[in-house]
Amino acid sequence: MELKNSRFIITITVLPEHLDDVLHVNNVIYVQWMQDIASMHWNTFASDELKNTVLWMIKRHEVDYYNQAFLHDELQMTTWTGDYTNVTWKRHYEIIRPADNKKIITAASTWIPLDRLTQRPRRIDETLINMFA
Repeated sequence: MELKNSRFIITITVLPEHLDDVLHVNNVIYVQWMQDIASMHWNTFASDELKNTVLWMIKRHEVDYYNQAFLHDELQMTTWTGDYTNVTWKRHYEIIRPADNKKIITAASTWIPLDRLTQRPRRIDETLINMFA
């Protein structure tokens, strides 16, 4: 994992449990990976104070599929944050297969920060903005 130009990058190897009946990566797995990398990004760069006071909830996912990924493929997954409002923040994702430079998916999610104690939406303030800048 790395942060490069505000982009967080991980490498994933496709395992048997990621496959569907036609031996491609199952679409549900991509959504799981999206959540996983978002969590890794947050946990890598958020302060302990933010981790103790903020939770994130999904409002929406959008996924565009370009090519299939198969068993043992090594994939590069990238995420970065985008536009935000007072209480929503868009996060982008891309998965490519470096072996042939094929784009597998692009995706975006809208996240809502919650106050950990009340579990009500929390305003996106300078502390959050500066963390992802």
